[in-house]
Amino acid sequence: MRIPRIYTGQVLQAETEFDLEPGPSQHVARALRMQAGDDLVLFDGRGGEYPASIITVDRKRVVVRCQQLRPREAESALSIHLGIAVSRGERMDWVVQKATELGVATISPLLTARTEVKLNEERTRKKLQHWQGVVVSACEQCGRNRLPAIHPVTDLQSWLGAATAENKYVLHHRAGDHIDSRARPRSVALLIGPEGGLDDIEIEAAEKAGFQAMQLGPRVLRTETAPLAALAIIQSRWGDMGSNRD
Repeated sequence: MRIPRIYTGQVLQAETEFDLEPGPSQHVARALRMQAGDDLVLFDGRGGEYPASIITVDRKRVVVRCQQLRPREAESALSIHLGIAVSRGERMDWVVQKATELGVATISPLLTARTEVKLNEERTRKKLQHWQGVVVSACEQCGRNRLPAIHPVTDLQSWLGAATAENKYVLHHRAGDHIDSRARPRSVALLIGPEGGLDDIEIEAAEKAGFQAMQLGPRVLRTETAPLAALAIIQSRWGDMGSNRD
């Protein structure tokens, strides 16, 4: 039976007892229905993980005891920064979840000319908090012990000016080139547009900012499909999913 992995925002230390926060406590007690004496694995996002056991559990309180740090990591040596236009409904959640599983280091939600989602300040704050929760759940599931960063929602032009990486790509179906197999970079920035795609002005701005226009093949991919296909290719060629991984 797989031992549950739980993220905590508290700084973990070996051989200590403490109360889990309300969110993880409810998940352990109500969703997983775990009992005193059950084993779990805790991580705090700083790297490594701690085997632990439950000391006390009730409806509102779960006390756990950490054992010694286990310095296991599941991070790619390739740092990938995904700039993704905010999409509607569950599409954005899907991208955030799967990008986390595929090993991105940073996710930047972007507003573009054709972004259909309208966000005021309060809704933006709630969306960001929700996406951070999606990241946590994905890390618990996939075995990552470091949380990828999710930046605040920003406009495309500001992101283009701030994005730094050895290789930078903007994906759109009219591009003539494919992702190539040049010398392995240490970092990649990847730009994906919204449902309607990036407009010509945005593509030109990306190219002026050093982004190379690329396509993934003859078919037009949805905004939630394109980043996952691109990330899999990039990790396979330069990251930790292919035969050339370190």
